[in-house]
Amino acid sequence: MDTVKIFYKDDCPLCPSAKKLKDNLKQHMVNTLSYNVGTAEGLAEATFYRVMALPTILIEDDGENLVKEWRGTVPKIEEVLYIVNKR
Repeated sequence: MDTVKIFYKDDCPLCPSAKKLKDNLKQHMVNTLSYNVGTAEGLAEATFYRVMALPTILIEDDGENLVKEWRGTVPKIEEVLYIVNKR
């Protein structure tokens, strides 16, 4: 099953919509992980994925291969669900 990874920061003006996306995806039973880049753990993950803009949303397959990414923007839930469900 694909995993959606969401990178955010508490003071980011676009990040509340990314957090809302995370909550909506969880309601649809989508495997979702979120990382606050304001923490050491979140910053380490963001560095690994070369996150330079917030929010960043990544979709990975079971082999942790990148399927789709949005950097500095938040996609509509329908777009994410379409990608996750077609695989």
